Amino acid sequence: MERLIVDMTRKIFSLAFLAVLTVTSLRGQDIHFSQFYMSPLNLNPALTGVMNCNQRVVANYRNQWASILKSNAFNTYSVSYDQKIPVGQFDYFGVGGTVWGDVAGSANFKTLQARLSGSYSRKMAGGRKQAHYLVVGADAGFSQRSIDQLLLQFGNQHDGAGDFDPSLPSGENISRDNFLYADVSAGLLWFSVLDENTNFFAGFAAHHLNAPNVSFFEGPTVTIFTRYTAHAGGEFALTDNIGLVPGIVAFKQGPSFLLNLGTSFRFNLAQSNQTTNSFQLGLWTRLVSNYFLSANPNDSKLGADAIIASARFQYENFNFGFSYDVNVSPLKAASNGNGAFEFSLTYTICGSENRGVYCPDF
Repeated sequence: MERLIVDMTRKIFSLAFLAVLTVTSLRGQDIHFSQFYMSPLNLNPALTGVMNCNQRVVANYRNQWASILKSNAFNTYSVSYDQKIPVGQFDYFGVGGTVWGDVAGSANFKTLQARLSGSYSRKMAGGRKQAHYLVVGADAGFSQRSIDQLLLQFGNQHDGAGDFDPSLPSGENISRDNFLYADVSAGLLWFSVLDENTNFFAGFAAHHLNAPNVSFFEGPTVTIFTRYTAHAGGEFALTDNIGLVPGIVAFKQGPSFLLNLGTSFRFNLAQSNQTTNSFQLGLWTRLVSNYFLSANPNDSKLGADAIIASARFQYENFNFGFSYDVNVSPLKAASNGNGAFEFSLTYTICGSENRGVYCPDF
């Protein structure tokens, strides 16, 4: 068992570092949040400005693999702001901006991104109480990647006794340990509002359309695989005060595939002005391609990675979310089932603008 735990731990470290240092076949992968429904601008630029209020501020934080990596755990954070601008009688522009950062491992592998996004929502059909919209969106920004190569350890620096000797040559020449690159994404969204408590939506986005070079070496170019995102969800009233809020998202990026799906039950407590105080309890599952769970890179089968329990509380214009991932993949031998926890916060500013039913309540 001890040998198995050691092997699993090494595998996690491999995922963190080999993916960014190997220049022949691997590409950098993206961040993701279990509470994808509370990180709209990271999910799809077409979600910019899609809200029932006029302005929105969102903050997310994720901590992963702390049970194994301790102080070197993966930490991801994101902050975004967006707003909608009425156009004509029924349509809207959306404008916004996002800053997110990610720190992983003992060598402080960091990514910091800042981008601006915009969207246009076109009413396709419906009246005041029902609406069907098509939204197009795009974003563009810059990312910074860095690594502290003085903290890296290589096989050549271990002597015959297995001890690490930093004075030995590593055999590697990391010439770009801090660099910038541009990034561009685009997306589509369709949503339908049938009544105050019933709506559904579906969207698609493509990220890294410009295929930026993220190699830490001056030699061969290493581009980020384009990430394709498909997502859908909605809210369906079961009673006057209870609703079902299902959701699904799928990411395809190079050889990797991730599917996150589940549902929450929403319980309305009281209504105040333009908002309804409520809480949600949900259960989700994450499936990933066995490319990450198996030693065989040609194994394309899906395997269970985590079970996710979530809770969300809405009070006035504040939404608080918390989720915890229970690891159920083969890595649980090293993690003891511990995966990741997330916090999210959304604050909306509504104002007086009201043109009837506009969008689902994310």
